[in-house]
Amino acid sequence: MNFAQARFNMIEQQIRPWNVSDPTVLDLLGVLPRENFAPEAYKLLAYADVELPLPAGQTMLFPRMEARMLQDLALQHSDRVLEIGAGSGYMAALLAQKAREVVSVEIEPELVALAQRNISQAGIRNVSIHHADGAALPDSLGNFDAIVLSGSVGAVPPSLLQRLQPQGRLVAIVGDDVEAHATIYIRNAHGGFSVRKPWDCNAPRLRHFAEASTFQL
Repeated sequence: MNFAQARFNMIEQQIRPWNVSDPTVLDLLGVLPRENFAPEAYKLLAYADVELPLPAGQTMLFPRMEARMLQDLALQHSDRVLEIGAGSGYMAALLAQKAREVVSVEIEPELVALAQRNISQAGIRNVSIHHADGAALPDSLGNFDAIVLSGSVGAVPPSLLQRLQPQGRLVAIVGDDVEAHATIYIRNAHGGFSVRKPWDCNAPRLRHFAEASTFQL
């Protein structure tokens, strides 16, 4: 299979139509070999518009969703970034090309090992993969300039938002099976947050995050 052509087709047929226009994101998607992060049985589908199965019942997100989230983070090369849900390590590899440091946490031990192996084989040195529960982050991990959740949640916990530095950004897919949105939080200099929900989507749930309350008076 001609993977270079497959990458080109993915960008033109999936990524650009999803309003991804940042040339640095498009260039990165065109050179980072996604097939090296896909399970062996699914390498030929690495650039298809599908969620690829991973061990422990998890998946790689649609390429178009990964690209749009990467663009929405608006990373700077000085940024320290947190990813919750390492999966195969592909999103962390993308983040690493645009940030100073990437900390990725993963609750499934099998995926921790997979992501660590893939990152190492790709020669990426500014990513660390941690076996940890993203819904209960260790204090030792510190704060971040950007946070991305590689999966959906019912609500973003306030404790996670407090991990953002001033002007920090968090991108998450928030909602339920009926309605979910990519949601972008930006922390201002006074500690408050602006919130945008620029596009609709859905993704597999991240474990242990609380669902949004439906109680009404």
